[in-house]
Amino acid sequence: MIDLLLSGFASILTLKGVLLIMGGVILGLIFGSIPGLTATMAIAICLPITFGMHPIDGMALLMGLYIGGVSGGLIPAILLKLPGTPSSIATTFDGYPMARKGEAGKAFNFAIVASFMGGLLSILVLILIAPPLGKVALQFGPFEYFAIIIFALSLISSLSGDSLPKGMMAGLLGIGFAMVGSAPIDAFPRFTFGMSSLNAGFSLLPVLIGLFAISEILINAEKKVKDNLRVNMKKISYKVSLKEYLSQGWNWLRSSLIGIGIGILPGIGGGTSNLVAYAAAKNSSKNPEKFGTGVPDGVVASESSNNAAIGGALVPLISLGIPGDTVTALLLGGLVLHGLQPGPLLIQNNGDIVYAIFAALLVANLFMILFLFLGMRGFVKMLSIPQNILMPVILGLCVVGAYGENGRVFDIGALFFFGLLGYLMVKYGFPLTPLVLGFILGPLLETNLRRGLMLSQGDFMPFLTSPIAAAFLIFTFASVGLKIYSNWKKKRSNSTQSFDVLKGEH
Repeated sequence: MIDLLLSGFASILTLKGVLLIMGGVILGLIFGSIPGLTATMAIAICLPITFGMHPIDGMALLMGLYIGGVSGGLIPAILLKLPGTPSSIATTFDGYPMARKGEAGKAFNFAIVASFMGGLLSILVLILIAPPLGKVALQFGPFEYFAIIIFALSLISSLSGDSLPKGMMAGLLGIGFAMVGSAPIDAFPRFTFGMSSLNAGFSLLPVLIGLFAISEILINAEKKVKDNLRVNMKKISYKVSLKEYLSQGWNWLRSSLIGIGIGILPGIGGGTSNLVAYAAAKNSSKNPEKFGTGVPDGVVASESSNNAAIGGALVPLISLGIPGDTVTALLLGGLVLHGLQPGPLLIQNNGDIVYAIFAALLVANLFMILFLFLGMRGFVKMLSIPQNILMPVILGLCVVGAYGENGRVFDIGALFFFGLLGYLMVKYGFPLTPLVLGFILGPLLETNLRRGLMLSQGDFMPFLTSPIAAAFLIFTFASVGLKIYSNWKKKRSNSTQSFDVLKGEH
């Protein structure tokens, strides 16, 4: 294995190979940092360019785009509370509050290092244990996926803030919006009200950008100028001590393993892994109430998990020829385009190319951390731009991003609809994250439920008797039960304190 990896590095570390990876990472970072432009779009645009290249050179460019596209989303997430990609949703929760407190540089430091370390661990896992992990993932059927998604949805309880009912309502609202359009399996149109534009449903990017970006623009628009973000550039903190990095070690490891695990499971991906990792970090924290106010723990959890999902998603692609998400589906097309057949025989028949891909991922990860650190101070200077100039520019980028994904004017309307919805939800104390989680996981939940019922001929018992499914359902009930108990304990403690205060006054 070591000999093959060294051979892969020898194939990649040519002038042409290094320049292709470098160019891919830079272009990926640009696409990731502009809301609406994702790694998927970057790879789709550049895939035809690789046609005339040697397979190793072509895959090197695509790996650079993949790493850069996922990592670039942290830039607008921290600076503008705007998820550049679905993988960076949770980065906005604490990254943006840190920027408002004058800690944008510190947030970037944590995010960049977490992205690098999460990606590095996932690539090592990909290199070492891709075949056995691929076989385990292949054993997962609709019953197991249904239970896993139910467990992921139970994390809404952790992301609901102080009001569990409002969080559950937001989650159900997200599932409801996900049901608009053609149903999975039979493509029967639902909740379209005779509008042909709704047949395809709501796209994820307009929903995300509307909820998190347009709503923030509306909230800022109603504030007075003096309330707008004004940051003294001289007071911005960039320094992070080694002790602070090391204190995040367990958080990084747990979040990275969550990212790898979710990445391996086809169809879920980084858009879910960062939310799940964030919820896990919040649940295990001694001070969960600080999450959302600007703590590095939330940034580390989100960024380490979404980059760790990269290596995880490539495990079933290379081992079994099964793409885990839209990006790996395009990479599958890239392999086929160059005459390679992903699957169990890929490593055996084309080991030199596979290990060159592994080497390209490691080199791209190094370029990613280098370019982000070099550009960090430049990114932070965006905070000094007056908001009356910055907000219209952001609004324009949002519109372009929403339209650019599918080329539908309808998506621009959806963008403003969800922006207004997000604004109203924030005003009335409803959390946005459960809605996003419900919207992402709702179709997967329904698809696997229907597939499972078709497989069992309408019998619900296999959903409960499958060992893996049963284990995840037990975890679900335990997670919800613990949240309800902790909320009850907190309310009881607050009521006791209030009683003692009143007693002391008398």
